Amino acid sequence: MTALSSERPAAPYTLPPLGPNKKLKLPKEAERRLPNGLTVIAIRRPAVPLVELRLWVPFGRAHLARAVLLSQTLFSGTDTMSMVEIAAALQSVGGGLSAGVDPDRLLVSGNGLVTGLDRILELLAGVLTGAAYPNDEVATERERLADRIQVAQSQPAHLAREALLRRMYGSHPYATQTPEVEQVRAVRPAQLRALHAERVRPDEAILVLVGDVQPGKALDAAERALGGWEAGGRRLALPAAPPLSPGPLLVVDRPDAVQSSLRIALPAVGRTHPDHAALQLANLVFGGYFSSRWVENIREDKGYTYGPHSAVEHGVAGSALTVAAEVATEVTGPALLETVYELGRLASLPPKEDELEQARQYALGTLQLGMSTQAGLATVASTYAGFGLRLDYLAEHSARLAAATRDDVAAAAATYLAPSRAVAVVLGDAGRIEAPVAALTPVERQVSSA
Repeated sequence: MTALSSERPAAPYTLPPLGPNKKLKLPKEAERRLPNGLTVIAIRRPAVPLVELRLWVPFGRAHLARAVLLSQTLFSGTDTMSMVEIAAALQSVGGGLSAGVDPDRLLVSGNGLVTGLDRILELLAGVLTGAAYPNDEVATERERLADRIQVAQSQPAHLAREALLRRMYGSHPYATQTPEVEQVRAVRPAQLRALHAERVRPDEAILVLVGDVQPGKALDAAERALGGWEAGGRRLALPAAPPLSPGPLLVVDRPDAVQSSLRIALPAVGRTHPDHAALQLANLVFGGYFSSRWVENIREDKGYTYGPHSAVEHGVAGSALTVAAEVATEVTGPALLETVYELGRLASLPPKEDELEQARQYALGTLQLGMSTQAGLATVASTYAGFGLRLDYLAEHSARLAAATRDDVAAAAATYLAPSRAVAVVLGDAGRIEAPVAALTPVERQVSSA
């Protein structure tokens, strides 16, 4: 027999009250538009002797496979330097550059010692004006990209995301963000050179430099290096994203899957819309961080999933609120029920004052945290600049977050989070999940391409 403990149970731990947020301090910055149309923004952040670089080049409506392969081979050589020589030259000044592409932009990112800024910009200019896309390098990267796509296409999260995007956007460029393997293998170097000449243009491009720099001198350095970058070809405007069209929940069949991938999209607004701050707070209360209602319900209370999350995603052509969770096959129906319940509850009843205040503190804190490093600040400044905004937007948005009331958040939730406005996809074993899901909502089935 085990003796009874004489110790009293510990008193529940009470969290201390949240302290006040620090006032947002915006760093010193300078801006210049060059004669070729390139906008350069330089921001002083002298924490360490480095400089961060972000170059946003608008790139909408390009052939997807060519665009992705172009971004992967942009630094594979120029008319005068090989890929190895470019990499060695960047390393000599403690630097590195890489590129990526999405439906909105080609983004060049990198950093290096501030003393090497002139050399980094010189090398960047050489690539922008003379990228050669050598046959051997393109062939090698083409196979690597094809292999990565094949791996991605075996992952449930990737397949669910693709299915949701197609359901949201139809024939819009946002609907497909990963090319097919066959399309990638059909790309030839001459096509990349032609795409580069047509789309990699300075007009409407934005270069952001953040670090231990004197902003005026950084602008001068950028103009010396990039002032000769000339525009050619043409820019194709990205059409506005279509409004979400609710309909039957799409079940994408993945036979014998032990988990289901639940994805939902809801309407949202851009950063400058009057409802944006209130919608951000409503999303946080619903599922946008660990202490949210939805996470508490299906993770902490019921154990249906490990990492549910919701977020407002912004694109140049439009915004949407997305909801994602991976759940065990046998609880797919109950997880969907609880998700719809939490959306409907927030759309029908205002959040409690303490819920709203906690979400507000989180939003204001993460906003400051996101720009606390040189790299974070460069990314934030570049992202906002790509949407036509500058850092003073942060002060305005902080003020709107601080001023949003329960009624504001409730109105935003009722407008944008109502389950009747949702587009939903579930990827999983249709034989096991279709009946439970169909008991909740109309369903149509699609066979997975995996």
